[in-house]
Amino acid sequence: MQYLSPLDASFLDAEDEDPHASLAIASIAVMDGPAPSQTEFADLIRSRLPLVPRYRQKVRRIPFNLGPPIWADDPDFDLDFHLRRTALPAPGDDAALEQLVSRIMAQRLDRERPLWEDWLIEGLPDGRWALLSKVHHCLLDGIGGNELYRLICDTGPGRRPPPDGDWTPQPADSALELTLDACAQLARLPFDQARLLLRTTRPAGLAGRLHDTLRGLVTLAEGFTPTAPTSLFGPLGRARRYAVARTPLARIAAVAKAAQVTVNDVYLAAVTGAFRELLLARGEEPVSGAVRTLVPVSLRTRDQEGVLDNRLAPLLLDLPVEIGNPHDRLAVVHQRIGELRARHEVEAGAALVSLARWEPYAVVSFVVRTGLWLPQRAVTTVTTNVPGPRGRLFILGRPIREILPYVPIAERMRIGVAVLTYAGQATIGVTTDFASIPEAGEFAASIVTEVSRLQPATSVAAAPAARHRVTAARRNGDTT
Repeated sequence: MQYLSPLDASFLDAEDEDPHASLAIASIAVMDGPAPSQTEFADLIRSRLPLVPRYRQKVRRIPFNLGPPIWADDPDFDLDFHLRRTALPAPGDDAALEQLVSRIMAQRLDRERPLWEDWLIEGLPDGRWALLSKVHHCLLDGIGGNELYRLICDTGPGRRPPPDGDWTPQPADSALELTLDACAQLARLPFDQARLLLRTTRPAGLAGRLHDTLRGLVTLAEGFTPTAPTSLFGPLGRARRYAVARTPLARIAAVAKAAQVTVNDVYLAAVTGAFRELLLARGEEPVSGAVRTLVPVSLRTRDQEGVLDNRLAPLLLDLPVEIGNPHDRLAVVHQRIGELRARHEVEAGAALVSLARWEPYAVVSFVVRTGLWLPQRAVTTVTTNVPGPRGRLFILGRPIREILPYVPIAERMRIGVAVLTYAGQATIGVTTDFASIPEAGEFAASIVTEVSRLQPATSVAAAPAARHRVTAARRNGDTT
């Protein structure tokens, strides 16, 4: 049996506990025309199904929640159900595409079927078309999404031959068989836990590992303290808004190189500036601790890049929205991320995710559901940064011009931000609650503006100078 990991299953639990959440992730690949026929489209996806077994499997729950859900072949798999086709109204601009994406992504995937859909979207300007790939988060994370592109797409205009092999669904296990297997897993848990304990308590480096883990757990716990109240945080409706903005990746990379920071630091600093502007536009004071973001950190090793699942740990970062100078914000973001990594917050989060595999699933699920049932007041937003496919890709001989990312929101987080880099472009996708955050488009554009504000005055000496200004400002009690 192929069990979901506790992390994978947690996305199902989160969706179950939030009636307004749809925890599917997506990317939208925009192609030069002409759009293929529905037969060509279906033949392409059908030819790639042997490479993506999850596309013909659905989730089955274990009776009485005795074990994690399993992946089971769908005996009634119908490809036509998963392939959708639609067209934008004229003029087919970004606004029309964004509105369509928000409507598609607000709808939950059918739990009685494999958890994915592909939408072919016609009517984009200049004869272009798009392919929206919608996949439940329990199946994969953003990095895993790159593997989907590798499996579905070609690396040149020519089409590679489809893989061989017919598919016959495996017979479904009965409820009794699932229950007995889960009971056997539970019976082995004490022995598995004992072996895990022996492995982790070997003398070499034990004291240092325990110290680092405890320090990381303390840091992670501090990240769950309540944030200052703002209108960016609160109950959600079912409808969503989606907006896109673009900037050359070279522009972000130039800022990062000049300031001696990472590309991710620049992205987060630009997001910080956009949050500051949004709060000010709403007449709210951008005080310290007002916006904390969950930054998913990939735990994949090089040999795990092609695995379709979730391999993430959380990094909880307070965005310095209280600081007015953009270069000072960049310096503080860089400094705070460095401090969180030095205190081993990511390693502690990874340890918790790993330990969940060695606990009874009913307990793990109860903890997750209880935590979701209680109104969380610690995390305002989620910000993801996914390096897209490394080389130019093609679908049915058509080149992919750009890829737009979509990140879901839930649990009182009214806004989520994703950036995906492909073909020299950084594309920013912003998801917001429809009613409470109507400024999705303005916010996305503000992120690009903030990148531009960082560029002109940034130099190799700018980062140390900015750090000095921030330190002096803190001593004087001035954070604006």
